[in-house]
Amino acid sequence: MLDKIESLYASFQNEITPLDKQADVLNLKASYIGKKGSLAEVLKGLKDATPEERKAIGPRSNEIKKNIEQAIVDKLKDLEVKEINEKLEKNKIDISLRDSLMENGLQAAGTHPVHQIQRKIEDIFLSMGFEVLDGPHVEDEFHNFEALNIPETHPARDMQDTFWFADKKHLLRTHTSTIQIRGMEERKPPFAFVGPGKVFRCERTDTTHEMVFHQLEGMMVGKGINTGHLIYFMKTLLKEIFKKDMEVRLRPGYFPFVEPGFELDIRWKKPDPKDESAKHSGWLELLPCGMVHPNVLRAGGVDPDEYTGFAFGLGLDRLVMVNYQIEDIRHLHRGDLRFNEQFSFF
Repeated sequence: MLDKIESLYASFQNEITPLDKQADVLNLKASYIGKKGSLAEVLKGLKDATPEERKAIGPRSNEIKKNIEQAIVDKLKDLEVKEINEKLEKNKIDISLRDSLMENGLQAAGTHPVHQIQRKIEDIFLSMGFEVLDGPHVEDEFHNFEALNIPETHPARDMQDTFWFADKKHLLRTHTSTIQIRGMEERKPPFAFVGPGKVFRCERTDTTHEMVFHQLEGMMVGKGINTGHLIYFMKTLLKEIFKKDMEVRLRPGYFPFVEPGFELDIRWKKPDPKDESAKHSGWLELLPCGMVHPNVLRAGGVDPDEYTGFAFGLGLDRLVMVNYQIEDIRHLHRGDLRFNEQFSFF
């Protein structure tokens, strides 16, 4: 019987080697170590063996069965890798195609500068322990106004600032601060997160203002959080973005959802297409910020007597303008491919 088992194992090794389909491998497994397989049939004669023969046949048959099982696993893995490599080879992208497209007057795709900046800032905050959250474009009054300490009589609720829906209860969000409220509702302090996204304002457009633009809001809440923490994180952010220490100024500013509130401005060299060496510069309002108002903490389910926090809002479009020396914010939203092609993947 032991000779039969050894012969069976040798036969299995010869049969599995040339197989190149997973189905054939699985069928081979069933034929050898299945309930009605060859090994089971041979072992039916174990009842007629002597005690000495059983001592030798039992351990060896178990060993052969484990070897067959492992051989099946290895073979299936090899076939899977082979199949993946064949698919990759078949569907391989020829990057040299880009050169032929250029030769025929076609341009390679690009990634929008706002998207580039957003991903870069997300990476910076992730490295500092923040989460990245998202929220809906269509909001209700509570999350867009009331929870942010903006009463019904506040000018921001007037029609000239907000795109309202017909029910007068829903609107296109006017800031990404709504993400902060939703983030607080779903978490318990301490926490820190940022929320990037598109926002909408019903206002006149010019070189630095648009009706649709991009913001990134951020918040940190915990015990003992103060203005010093706010300044540290904002300076770290700007240094990582511009790869140098930026000249900034912090001046008092009023925002219903923070107290005290500040305006953080950066010194901006305004691009002059007629004179690249122009040194004219000015202050660009970039980063409203402050300590979170107690009413906002309460609206988010946080006890202001136990926790404090800071919040900030960053205009991504203006940051793009500074980083790439773009003189008009409207370039970012016109969909002109000639503009977008300057920010290529390659």
